[in-house]
Amino acid sequence: MTAFVLVPGMFTDGHVWEATAARLGEAGAEAHPVRLEGPPGAADLDAHIAQVFTAIDAAGRDVVLVGHDYGMWPVLGAADLRADRIARIVFVDTAMPPEGSPALAAVPDQELRARLAERAGAGESGGVLPPPSGRAEWERWGSTAGVSDAALDRLTALARPQPLGTLLQPPRRTGAAASVPTTGVLCTAAGVNLALLQQLVDFGDPAMRALAAPGVTFFELPTGHWPMLSCPDDLAEALLGAAAGEGRRLVAAGAGKPPAHLRPFPLAVPEVPGDRRGDVDLYVPSGAGGPLPAVVFVHGGPVPAGARPTPREWPTLVGYARAAAARGVIGVTVDHRLHDVGAYPVAARDVADAVELVRSDPRVDAGRIALWFFSGGGPLSAEWLESPPAWLRAVGFSYPLLVPMPDWGLPKGRFRPVDAVCGAGDLPLVLLRAGREAPALAAGVEEFRTAVKDAGARLEVVDVPNGRHAFESLDPVEEWGDAVRYALDTVTGRLTEGAAPGQTGTPASR
Repeated sequence: MTAFVLVPGMFTDGHVWEATAARLGEAGAEAHPVRLEGPPGAADLDAHIAQVFTAIDAAGRDVVLVGHDYGMWPVLGAADLRADRIARIVFVDTAMPPEGSPALAAVPDQELRARLAERAGAGESGGVLPPPSGRAEWERWGSTAGVSDAALDRLTALARPQPLGTLLQPPRRTGAAASVPTTGVLCTAAGVNLALLQQLVDFGDPAMRALAAPGVTFFELPTGHWPMLSCPDDLAEALLGAAAGEGRRLVAAGAGKPPAHLRPFPLAVPEVPGDRRGDVDLYVPSGAGGPLPAVVFVHGGPVPAGARPTPREWPTLVGYARAAAARGVIGVTVDHRLHDVGAYPVAARDVADAVELVRSDPRVDAGRIALWFFSGGGPLSAEWLESPPAWLRAVGFSYPLLVPMPDWGLPKGRFRPVDAVCGAGDLPLVLLRAGREAPALAAGVEEFRTAVKDAGARLEVVDVPNGRHAFESLDPVEEWGDAVRYALDTVTGRLTEGAAPGQTGTPASR
């Protein structure tokens, strides 16, 4: 009989596993929900680790050890001490904690993380973090998608303060658990799916390499951060599948065909060479007079800092830039430092600097510029939509993220295109929409469309009905070629309409 030890996350205890544990029991398995206890403000990570390995000892051998959220820190600490008793470790909507990194480092909300670090620096490591008091506050710790109001009310009523000591203490792991097979349960409404993880592996990030190891499997659930509350039966089925060694696997970087982001761009475009200037590459139409309008293509992310080649050299970005050059417009690719979700302010400065560098180039008509944002680069469009400069003639989007996840903790009032579009006025907007988009991104596009309508802004949606996210690399060109050509024609047409030969427009400062 399989025994599951179920370890909860922040602010919670064993009660969150009740429905999932009941389903496991009906399937003939044992379920042992763990209550992480300790005097408020006095418990630390070691205390919670001790409670988990006590539960492992009580459960016997061949235990499936399941952790949610913060629970992965005591799970991995206990697994080091009881590796011989564990058949598999299951991560529920949480990442592998970096070696030696405390749980505080995994809090995605940058503002909250900084505030807690200040408290620790002031000697409050024995204090507590109050639990959330409602849905909006729970969202800062992870998506509540799929959780009913009644379940959320109960979660709030039973929530407990989290001892700060549990978040500040770095783990001390021996590595004994490294050989234990693992499974990740990905909650796709929280913004992470298998395709995204495969992309991170393909980027060559060493931290992601272990995700493609032979003993690692994955399941996806179309829900938010709390699957034990939103879909407990589905979670139980995934846990039973994990115990049986089932699940999908990732492909190691360099194995098989080229990764998606390095596959050739299949549209016919001229072989225009790139001219490198700082962090931008300019693809200038051959034999063209000047100055010419320009489209700056802004890549998505996050992209690991060590990814090579860098995004401005990826075939899709280069293909778009060359396609712009074929239309008599300078195409520009740019590298920016969106290496994690907390880096949007840095990336925004990079993009603004790149745009000014492009506008200062004598080959460029500084009064006729368009910006085009891809995927996770979508939030970088917000400040341009909120207050468009006179020289910005159009904005394009390809399968964009337009409503960032609430637990990212981005600066208040920034990087939300869905809010910023109220300032776009009559700026032409063109959006390539993937019909098979991830639910979280698709919902954001629909929210953006509603905001555009309310604001009276100008948005043209160009559909790719059967296209997936990053369809240029994943789907046959017949599915998306006409849509991309039309979108390019529309954006570049906004740049060239009404322009006399040699006309430069009126440069305007941002």
